[in-house]
Amino acid sequence: MYHKEFHLYHDGRMHKAVVRNYQQQDFAMLVTIQRECFPPPFPPDLLWNEEQLTNHVTRFPEGALCVEVDGELAGSITSLLVQYEPEDPDHSWEQITDSGYIRNHDPLGNTMYVVDIGIRPAYRKFKLGAALMQAMYETVVHMKLDRLLGGGRMPGYHMHAGQLTAQQYVDQVISGELKDPVISFLLKCGRTPVTLVENYLDDEESCHYGLLMEWRNPFKRTT
Repeated sequence: MYHKEFHLYHDGRMHKAVVRNYQQQDFAMLVTIQRECFPPPFPPDLLWNEEQLTNHVTRFPEGALCVEVDGELAGSITSLLVQYEPEDPDHSWEQITDSGYIRNHDPLGNTMYVVDIGIRPAYRKFKLGAALMQAMYETVVHMKLDRLLGGGRMPGYHMHAGQLTAQQYVDQVISGELKDPVISFLLKCGRTPVTLVENYLDDEESCHYGLLMEWRNPFKRTT
């Protein structure tokens, strides 16, 4: 199981941080974190429930990570294993994650797929999202998988949808002309765009698009 301790410097102070696998005793706070991270108009039925969280820690505990700062839970990331074929990249979030229940987790899958990542707003400047993503990369290497994959929300797109197509918006975010809260973050974390997916998620801010992005295991050759 995963456990990493490190220190963060923020606002003139050093803080102790821990990335670890989340457990049943964390469920109530994880639900609270989801509500803080994804306020309306994000669909409330897409927030975690106890059955989903139970599946995460029983079906694939290696892919259920959280981060604490000074002993307080501040964020989480969840994944499952899938068999991914690059020549057939189109899918929706509901299809590939079993709507977050991960009952389709494939222990023999070649790809770690990110189901969700969220950092409490009060901790957004601590760079905890990058720490959780790095932990997933390390798990990909440890498990000898081909890649980490996931569809990134595009919550800034609705402000530009009247002037730009979704692809034009993505291109301008990638070039640095525009910044998107999620896509820009994932690019900074080393994720590489794969393809734009229409109707990826019920998400008005993203106009229901998602950008599929990967991080390839540098110790494995993939096509």
